[in-house]
Amino acid sequence: MTGASSGIGEATARRLARDPQTRLVLVARRRERLDKLAFELGGATVVAVDLTDDDAPRAVREALERDHGGRLDLLVNNAGAGWGGSFATRGYEEVRRTMALNFDAVVRLTEELLPLLRASAPSAIVNVASTAGRVGRAKSGAYSASKFALAGWTDSLHLEEKRAGVHVGLVLPGFVATEGFPQESLVKSPLTRWIVSTPDKVARAILDAGPGGRAERYVPRPYGLAAALRVVAPSLVRRVLSR
Repeated sequence: MTGASSGIGEATARRLARDPQTRLVLVARRRERLDKLAFELGGATVVAVDLTDDDAPRAVREALERDHGGRLDLLVNNAGAGWGGSFATRGYEEVRRTMALNFDAVVRLTEELLPLLRASAPSAIVNVASTAGRVGRAKSGAYSASKFALAGWTDSLHLEEKRAGVHVGLVLPGFVATEGFPQESLVKSPLTRWIVSTPDKVARAILDAGPGGRAERYVPRPYGLAAALRVVAPSLVRRVLSR
């Protein structure tokens, strides 16, 4: 579980830990948060790394081989971040650093762990993207680019790994109140509060898209309608989002 120190990652770790047979590997930058969560869950392997570092994938694999005999039944690629701003203001550098975490780090970690997933099959990968990976909005182009890339790569990876017994699912949250994305303005207004979901609901979707074998899940589910509308009526979506 990457990004396990808070938000969706923490909620998913807690949900997985309800099964006494589950042995968790918690990955994030903040060791103190991971140690605290591992203690509360009754024990877990902790790997405190920045996933954009060159040696981070190897460190995760070594922990799996050392503490779990190389067995890996489920990989949840959840770590990510987003920084707002227009392209004219932030430029390529914003795209580069967002892609480095939200896409490149996911691909690098998956490449390192794929042999373990294949050896442990039937197994699963869940990539946590975003509805921003289906519908782009102003001042979130770098974030959308990273999540669009992740969604497309996930579809291809699923087709490639199906015969190897590795299911690859995709979760696309909409607005979710987390430490990194508090959604304060939306939560304060009675008119928009209903569109904000919770980390626990995303955690349930991750289980659906992983061990449950679902191809993808939107959270909340109605967000899937916006993605469909983007395909059949792109001009309409652009008009609505440009208001």
